[in-house]
Amino acid sequence: MDVIQYQDPTGSTMVARWPANGTAAIRLGSQLIVEESQQAVFFRDGKALDTFGPGRHTLATQNVPIIAGLFGIPFGGKSPFQAAVFFVSTKTFLDLKWGTKEPVIFRDQDLAMVRLRAFGKFAVRIANAQLFVNSVVGSRGLYSTEGIEDYFRDVIVARLTDVLGENLTSIFDLPKLYDELAMGLKSRVADDFAKYGIELADLFLGAITPPEEVQKLIDERSGMGALGDMNTYMKFKTARAIGDAAQQPGGGAGSTVGAGLGLGMGAGLGAMLPGMMRDAMQGGGAAQPAPAAAAAAAGSPVAEKLRQLKGLLDEGLISQEEFNTKRQKLLDEM
Repeated sequence: MDVIQYQDPTGSTMVARWPANGTAAIRLGSQLIVEESQQAVFFRDGKALDTFGPGRHTLATQNVPIIAGLFGIPFGGKSPFQAAVFFVSTKTFLDLKWGTKEPVIFRDQDLAMVRLRAFGKFAVRIANAQLFVNSVVGSRGLYSTEGIEDYFRDVIVARLTDVLGENLTSIFDLPKLYDELAMGLKSRVADDFAKYGIELADLFLGAITPPEEVQKLIDERSGMGALGDMNTYMKFKTARAIGDAAQQPGGGAGSTVGAGLGLGMGAGLGAMLPGMMRDAMQGGGAAQPAPAAAAAAAGSPVAEKLRQLKGLLDEGLISQEEFNTKRQKLLDEM
């Protein structure tokens, strides 16, 4: 007695043929074992004769009347016959990925034309075993999820273009529309899956993103919005530039106000920075331009004292701790 069965060691096999190539002689009385998550499609002479559900099936004329009717088995039902069995997995295949190979052109009401990329996941299961084998698998000995993933990735992206055009006006509305867009996309592609005997169990929209350069412009725009009008934004940029110069060794703005100002200019700028930043953020009076502010700081009495103090430190006449203490006192006087 023969036992015909198949167990998938990979978890990604959708259909496996027994035998892998051609047909085999099957004797009546053989046992066909179908797992709980399988269906078995019985083929003879290139035609699907019957589909068996989960369980143990004895291939005998009394249990499988279609065999006796079509084969006309002689010799008291003991003769073997040539046939093939396709084991079809009916489990749900998860974690299949889809995404755009090339950006999709989208007409945005705020950004005009913009290129979008999108990606997500989907899950499928075989709902009609005979239809799937006949229309997709054919005579192949093994068929995995790779073929389904490659083909339906392009189908989903093609339908995505229509869904975006009908439901989205600006990419700034995306955060509140992800679920609606995913549901609309799933509904749109369900028939594309069904005509091959496949049920689309789930479809998720992971993200829709514009190009990197557009994202940078959006970040810049949101930063300006947080600061207020353009005048306030420019004040903020000027104050931050002065602060950066003050942090450079030797007073990085030397090219602006003259070389050699060193620590004194840096300290003066550092002391002036908080007030300039406060004025910029509060939209107060016009911030002093960087060159003028730096010159004023460099020419102040405090700046001169700081230069002298730095000289004492360089000559080893005072310690670093003493220098820091006196320097802080001078800065507090400004």
